[in-house]
Amino acid sequence: MPVERPDALPAARRPHRLSGGLPGLLAPGATTDPYRLRLYRLLRTDHPLGYDPALGAWLLSRYTDVALALTDPRFTGYPHDGAPRGRAPVPLGLCRGSLVCGPLTVPWSTAAPAVERTAYVLARRIAGRDRADLVADFCRWLPAGAAAAAAGLAHPDLSTLPRGARHRRTGGGAGGCTGTTALREHALASFLANMLDDPDLLAAATAGEAGGGAGGAGSGALLGRAWAETLRRDPPVQIVLRRTRTEVAVSGGTLPADAPVACLIGAAGRDPARFAAPDRFDPLRADADPLLIGPAGCPAALLGRLEAEHGLRALLAAMPGIRWADGFRPVAGGFLTRGPRALLVSPS
Repeated sequence: MPVERPDALPAARRPHRLSGGLPGLLAPGATTDPYRLRLYRLLRTDHPLGYDPALGAWLLSRYTDVALALTDPRFTGYPHDGAPRGRAPVPLGLCRGSLVCGPLTVPWSTAAPAVERTAYVLARRIAGRDRADLVADFCRWLPAGAAAAAAGLAHPDLSTLPRGARHRRTGGGAGGCTGTTALREHALASFLANMLDDPDLLAAATAGEAGGGAGGAGSGALLGRAWAETLRRDPPVQIVLRRTRTEVAVSGGTLPADAPVACLIGAAGRDPARFAAPDRFDPLRADADPLLIGPAGCPAALLGRLEAEHGLRALLAAMPGIRWADGFRPVAGGFLTRGPRALLVSPS
């Protein structure tokens, strides 16, 4: 069925259009950094519902509208109808594989040590250098080792994985969900950038190893909250596509039936109507929301958290004095998928 356009709607229901010089989502400037350009802010405040002809979808940017599209049965998957409906969150964040996540092909007690060993091997390789790029030398390799572990290799040999394999499905577990590593690379890089930006948070995480940590919680609890906060503030997937099954009223107007809808996860995660000081990275925030993390039991999401926690611990163990290289500041790039392009550090 052809998708209805804004001028096909009754005048009383016509939503705001992207106009007045506002760039579309796929405009060159917007694809570089929608946060710095305040594109998301403009969409939330002035254009809560609009049609982007280049993307071919209606845009939802406010948290309440995005949450509705992710959980309400009046929305379904796009382009496939088989995506989940109802209150369970749809595939989101790191969950980009099978629509129905299956269990890992190896026990978690086997996969977790393999991830830990891989992280420590990679960290020790970097430790002796004067300067290293954690994106190229760590974040791109740790998920590959974890994917091999999820496929049943208790001792993954990273030297056997060609560079191109890091972005393909390298394992067969959970319907291939854990084998696609590119998104986990972005998420791990964003997590490390956020942690290295906050020496006090790093110190709290290190102290937690001895049983202390924030509020008496161990480092696992603190790092878990930091990982969830990273997925809220710096999601590796900025857009999730849905489709309306019927007309749906949202805050900016009414979506037509059978229409593609782009849920702007990056905008919803920083909506000040939902999150206090939304641009601030705060693992201890009281308004944390699990919705934007995705399905809790997804193997890819579970592996991603393991990679973040073991990865940071391995780096701190091998390089206790790790810091940003002189003059370096991390800069994220990309729009449909997003993460730091480089993380230059001095290992000691």
